[in-house]
Amino acid sequence: MKKLTVFVVCFIACYSLNAQKPSVSFEQWISLKQVNAPVVSPNGAWVLYSIQSTDWTANRYDNELWLASTKDSTLRFQLTRTNQGSSSNGQFSPDSKWVTFLADRGNKNQIYLISPTGGEALPLTNEETGIDAYQWSPNGKKIAFLTTNAESKKEKNTTERFGGFEVEDEGFKQNTLWSIRFNYDSIAQAGLLPCDNQKKDTTKSASKNPCPVFPVPEQLLKENYYISNFEWNPDSQHIIFDFQPDSRIKTSLLHTDIAWIHVADKKTEVLIHNPASDNFQKWSKDGKYFVYSTHLEDTTSNFYTNIQLFIYDVDKKTSREILGDFDEEKGVVEWDDDAIYFTALEKMKTFLFVYDVKKNQYKKAAVNLDLPGGFSFSKDHQQAAVTGRNFNSLNELYLMNRQFQLQQVTKLNAQIEKWDLPVNQIIRWKSKDDHTIEGVLLKPKNFDAHKKYPLLVVIHGGPTGVDRPEPVPTYVYPIMQWCAKGAVVLRVNYRGSAGYGARFRSLNVNNLGVGDMWDVVSGVDYLVRQGFVDTAKMGCMGWSQGGYISAFLTTNTTIFKAISVGAGISDWMTYYVNTDITPFTPQYLKSTPWSNPAIYQKTSPITNITHARTPTLIQHGEFDKRVPVPNGYELYRGLLDNGVPAKLIIYKGFGHGISKPKERLAATWHNWTWFNHYVFGDKMEELPVSE
Repeated sequence: MKKLTVFVVCFIACYSLNAQKPSVSFEQWISLKQVNAPVVSPNGAWVLYSIQSTDWTANRYDNELWLASTKDSTLRFQLTRTNQGSSSNGQFSPDSKWVTFLADRGNKNQIYLISPTGGEALPLTNEETGIDAYQWSPNGKKIAFLTTNAESKKEKNTTERFGGFEVEDEGFKQNTLWSIRFNYDSIAQAGLLPCDNQKKDTTKSASKNPCPVFPVPEQLLKENYYISNFEWNPDSQHIIFDFQPDSRIKTSLLHTDIAWIHVADKKTEVLIHNPASDNFQKWSKDGKYFVYSTHLEDTTSNFYTNIQLFIYDVDKKTSREILGDFDEEKGVVEWDDDAIYFTALEKMKTFLFVYDVKKNQYKKAAVNLDLPGGFSFSKDHQQAAVTGRNFNSLNELYLMNRQFQLQQVTKLNAQIEKWDLPVNQIIRWKSKDDHTIEGVLLKPKNFDAHKKYPLLVVIHGGPTGVDRPEPVPTYVYPIMQWCAKGAVVLRVNYRGSAGYGARFRSLNVNNLGVGDMWDVVSGVDYLVRQGFVDTAKMGCMGWSQGGYISAFLTTNTTIFKAISVGAGISDWMTYYVNTDITPFTPQYLKSTPWSNPAIYQKTSPITNITHARTPTLIQHGEFDKRVPVPNGYELYRGLLDNGVPAKLIIYKGFGHGISKPKERLAATWHNWTWFNHYVFGDKMEELPVSE
């Protein structure tokens, strides 16, 4: 194991070679390869997809693009290799002759072009701030892309004279929509081997492989917008886009509108303008209609209520709602003639639905996966690809025909064939207020109901997240290894979780923490009544909203021997004035701290800090804007002042999540040693290092 540099507050690591080893090393666990982002070529011959691997030397996750034949799925190969970064956002040209992707190969994120048969990639852009997103026009003649606006001359002069500063709610970087022309003949003449000089060169070169002459970008929008999403109309004449009209709003959670631009004359027109956020989803095949999502006038409960779907008639400029009786969030996947495909949760499972636009009816598609995810379709919709898994497996890539029959392409489950995996079981119980709560119980493979086991509770974030059965739960909680060590683990879909309808998602409104605590504690009580839990050996942990609930439990209960709070809220007042999504708090608490301080006190873990008795580990990213780090310090200081064993660990350079493998390894070890000591009674060990 390589030596880790870990940044710790009030904690100096004492390394030991005698720390108890997990059943599967955390390095192996964190290094599991993953598949995502399938893209079927328009002609249906190929499927492009991304494989994520772990680069421990560079301390990063690497994503590279692979290709597989839809005629022979055993014919697959890696297409891209970006040495110091990832290759992402792979797309086919409309005639399927080329693949484009984004990569930073020493000159910010640019669009690159490569043949599906392989070879060297050629850069198509040379933008100062890099490319944020792009898309081919359906006729293949242009590529539209977004760039973040560069620093203006005035901004540069201000920085030069006054140094760096930022005014809250001001100075938010906008972006710009551009297009470049694409010509196959010029690409063929230039060749596919770029020279060393990547700057624009308009002179003739005698070199066999001359420097590429970058197409001159055309600015499409001059308005001061922040564009969050865009897509060409099938006519290749218009581009539709979601935008924030107010540059001071730093989040699209509350307000975006939908507009489109006529590319030839650059005239724009706002099509959808509601008080809440409106978001384009998909065009109809003929480009005469599009489906969009919205909360209409609702800006006070859109965090937990169902989003609504509408079809917009471009000619008539009218909208009509669809699927209004469908009680769950809906994600539009595709529009094929008269059928709109969308996904939605039903409890812990995800289903693909087919909505008949003319008949105004929907039905489930028979996709034989518990959790189908990314979908992609060929132009004629005869060939499709999907990533997904069943409850007992890892994600794989599958080809899918019109009858929704699947053919597996990848073999990633081979990575865990010899691992000691836990057994997953879905359980249900009644909470304190009689609502039915579901959870996942993970047990050792040799579980014996007549024995007593330590119990660890792991709580998901969100609050609209959802836990499902899975063989290798990941992030920074070594669930699989604890089960192999001889524990049972409970994962709770507490009130507010997705998959159980809008009413269930609203049950923690004005009751955050309190109702969540009922759901967790009642789940623990349910398992205790089954007779196999050692109540003297119980612990609890979670990240984000799961961290908040864990913090609430540490100051309001004494049933656990140890708790870990990951990026958790300790004080809603502190959170409200610091977070980058301020509207979240008044939506769930229905007030500001100034109008109703009582509800902020009732739902804040810090309120009952003097009641805390449970040893608590606190983990937080240094630059977390979603749950700012003062929440961690406040809980830590309160626990220490009241004589409660506590440890605060700050992960340097990170925001709300721990996104690099070495620090994720450190955070996992911190949890492993904390609970092994306080729950299992092991000697307190610190991070092991090789000699």
